[in-house]
This record gives sequence, structure tokens and C-alpha cells, in this order.
Amino acid sequence: MHGDSSLWPALAVIRGAFETTPPPGAGDAVVLQGAAAAGSAAGPTALADLLLPLTELARRRDAVAQKGFSARWAPGRLVSVLHDGRLLGVMLDRDLGQGRWRGWMAAAEADWAGPFDVLLEPQDEPFEPLFGLIQTWNTVSLTQAPQLCARVLGELSATRLAALRATADEAAQGQGPAIAPAPGRVALRTVAQCFTVLSGTPLAAEGDPRADYQSLYRGVAASLQAGAAIADAGTRSARTTPPPPAQARMQAPPRAGGWARLWGWLGGDGPWRPALAALALVVVLQNASLLGRLGEDEDAVRFREAPAPAASAAAPDLRVRFKADTALPAAAELLRRAGAEMAGAPDEQGRWPVRLMQPREGRAVLESSPLVEGVDPP
Repeated sequence: MHGDSSLWPALAVIRGAFETTPPPGAGDAVVLQGAAAAGSAAGPTALADLLLPLTELARRRDAVAQKGFSARWAPGRLVSVLHDGRLLGVMLDRDLGQGRWRGWMAAAEADWAGPFDVLLEPQDEPFEPLFGLIQTWNTVSLTQAPQLCARVLGELSATRLAALRATADEAAQGQGPAIAPAPGRVALRTVAQCFTVLSGTPLAAEGDPRADYQSLYRGVAASLQAGAAIADAGTRSARTTPPPPAQARMQAPPRAGGWARLWGWLGGDGPWRPALAALALVVVLQNASLLGRLGEDEDAVRFREAPAPAASAAAPDLRVRFKADTALPAAAELLRRAGAEMAGAPDEQGRWPVRLMQPREGRAVLESSPLVEGVDPP
């Protein structure tokens, strides 16, 4: 078992970054320029120069600046917010209405990652490196307000956001990977049988230093949420319903069927264009069968981006309604055998549009499968 001293930065350094009292008025001058420029006023930003060489830090932040993200909040956007004179990171998940948002705390300490911490990867760039570790176990709700001095510092694809949501569901249900605890180690793993994420190992039942790390960040999230609620109360005197407590939000979600959960992860409730979410779903389904060969070629399962819209321009040949208990890898294998591919989102009856390389033979394969409840004309 690794001790606290084996994980870097040391927990005392991380805690000290939060506990250092910012100088008066420091909040007005905080910028994401590392410890040399922001000093103790930046709180966790003081760790940036410890975690990355200065040249790499400059390169990544320059890429974010060149991208020039708009200030609009949206699911999958990584934002920095100002709280008690310190910059904190939040990955936005869902719009709760009336300017309120739910998200996950974002941090930088990869050594301290647990099974439900997801590390952003080069495919996700550009993003602020200080917030490259998404704590899907650590939910927070915020209200957009000028006091937060929020800045957008990254944005994920619909597929990657879906992977975060699936990991958060695992966290809420306590369904981590069945491997031994190994603090300080990260690896690719499969989530919900259709995504891959880079995360840490489970926490040991006793003596795992990451438990104290998580406790620290839960306190930070609670403080941020409480501060946001106070600011919101001052600007929205007409509010009648307070934000739900963090504990209520972290309860395990209802066990919906695989298809319903996947569509929810892909942003059926967000501002993603339905076509974009459907294309992301096509990527997931057509690559799900690769997960069985993870050991052969790990890079093969890194399906992160949606294909070009032109790939789904043709009309479908038929519509397929899968049985509710059909596993995603099994559905993907059936589509492969039938020479079929998804052509968009399901209709109100749950029927998926499908294109076939050989319509007559492909239809016969689908109609004869025990996984399919019905095959209808387009």
C-alpha cells in the first residue's frame, strides 16, 4: 500500500493551497497564469508549476487562448469560477433551469485519482491543464452570476461527456472496477460496456490516503455550492425552490434500460443538436464490439469523436426495435453480422433507423435475431 508521501503533490501542499488566506482584493486580479503571477491568491493554481513544466504549461494555456471559447455555458464545457479569491474548476453536466447548472469539480492531481476520477486526454485538448482531472463522484450545483467571474477553458465532445455521465452513474451506484487498490496508478478501463476512460484504481477499505484527498475536495465543493447559493439568494429574491442538497443529487439514478441510459448520457436533455448526439451514438455502437479485444489494441477503442455529418446523409433502409434488455456489445455485433449501421436517432416508438449493405440478406439476419423485437419499413 502506498503511503501519503508516495503521492504527489503531498496532501499537505494541496490542503495548504486551499487554506492559505488570500490577500484583500486578490479576487479582482486572479488570472490563470500559474503561481508566479497569481501567488497565493489563486489557491489551487499555485500547484500548476509543480504539476507541469513551465514550457508545457505555457503551450497548453496558449492553445486555450488561441481557441477563444465563448462565454456561453453548455454541457461538456469546462469553466473556472472564482470562490473566496481562488479559482476552482467545474465541468458542466446539465442545465437545471433558471440559470442553475449541475457539474463536477475539476482538479489537477492525477496521482490522487480514484476509480471515478476521469483524466482528460490529448483528444480533449485544448483545455486548462489545471482542471484536467474530472471528479465525477464530486457533484456541485452553481448559478450563473457575475460574482463567479467564470471563464470557459475547454469543451468536450458529446461522446466524451456521455463517458463522464456513465462514470458518474457508476460512482452513484458504487460500481467501480473489480481490481486491487493501487494509489498513484491510472489506466484505461471500460465504462458501461461502451466507453473507455482513463482513471485511477479503487480505494482501499482502510489506510488509503486518497480518502482524505476526496474529503478535502468534497469540502471545497460544499463551500463553493454554499457560496453560490448565497450569491444567488442576493440576486434572485423571487426564488422559491432552493437547490437540492449534494447528498440528494448523488443518490443512485433509476435503473433504466441500456438504450434509455445511453441516450441520456449522450445528451438527450441538453442543447446538443439531436443529429450530433445521434452521430456520437453511432460511433459508440459501431465500436462497442472492439471492447472485447481491448488487450489486442488499446488504441482501437478510443472512439472519441463523432463522424462527419455526411456519413449519415443517406436515408435508412428500415427501422429496428431492439428488446429492452439487449446489451450494447451484443447489438453492435448483430449490426456487424447484418452488414448494418445506425443512421440516426430513434423515433418516439424506440425504433432505430438502419442502413444495410445488402438489404435483403441484412433484413433476414435482423428479423431472425432474438435480440430484435421488430423490423419495420423506414
